[in-house]
Amino acid sequence: MSTIQDDDRLHYVTRAADLKPGDRAVIECAGREVGVFNVDGTFYAVGNYCPHMGGPCAEGLVTGMFDADEAGNVSFERDGEILCCPWHGWQFDIETGDHLGHSKKRLLAFDVVLEDGDVYVRV
Repeated sequence: MSTIQDDDRLHYVTRAADLKPGDRAVIECAGREVGVFNVDGTFYAVGNYCPHMGGPCAEGLVTGMFDADEAGNVSFERDGEILCCPWHGWQFDIETGDHLGHSKKRLLAFDVVLEDGDVYVRV
């Protein structure tokens, strides 16, 4: 029996093949906007509401982050995994919704279900 038929909290997003790595879809479901991201073939979903001032975070720049080791060598890491709110640049982990610099701030994160080539979000 299909999990989709049994779960009224699941909302259809798109065909998985239509959301290529690096792509996103912003949809409305259950009265809220949700951004769904394909990060190297893995799908994640976060709320499109920044906890700072309510900006449309899921519509912001998707990037990575710089890190430095003890010797001062700088590297660019996690390309395509960091979401920047377009209003004020707050940065969030796409997988968890966690803010990169403030442990008490985060985006809502939602489960993503793939079934028969379709992408669904559980809200």
